[in-house]
Amino acid sequence: MTTPAPTRPDGLWLDDLNEGMTFVSDACELTTEAIIAFATEFDPQPFHTGPEAAEGTFFGGLVASGWHTAAITMRLLVNALPMATGIVGGGGELNWPSAAKAGDILRVEGVVTQITRSRSHPEQAWVVVEHRTLNQHDQVRQTNIGRLLAWQRPPI
Repeated sequence: MTTPAPTRPDGLWLDDLNEGMTFVSDACELTTEAIIAFATEFDPQPFHTGPEAAEGTFFGGLVASGWHTAAITMRLLVNALPMATGIVGGGGELNWPSAAKAGDILRVEGVVTQITRSRSHPEQAWVVVEHRTLNQHDQVRQTNIGRLLAWQRPPI
């Protein structure tokens, strides 16, 4: 496969990555309004759609959908790990050890744990990235081990 055109000229190529490389994102505050808006459209369950409806549920109050946390994480990753050809996922493992709540200020911290070049296409590699989404109290709201496809910088 030919190396795709960059989606961000200032982004990282495979040549710029190394095992052990760490990154930290900016922060994003989660609001009650955002939780309800996301859940109303994408995950309409009572513990996501309103504080009153959430009382007495497993969570004991309003919490963000895990998919909302994942979407925020993706948004933060785009700038924290600015891949030149975009973040192209090839699978992974996703966990929500605790639910995100209104007032959480989320950030992502991660590390590149493995880079495996393709034998048939040595200009590309699978890059394993492990990251956590934490709030301002360092409570882990999401963990992810993702496989990303990366390409080496094309010759000029």
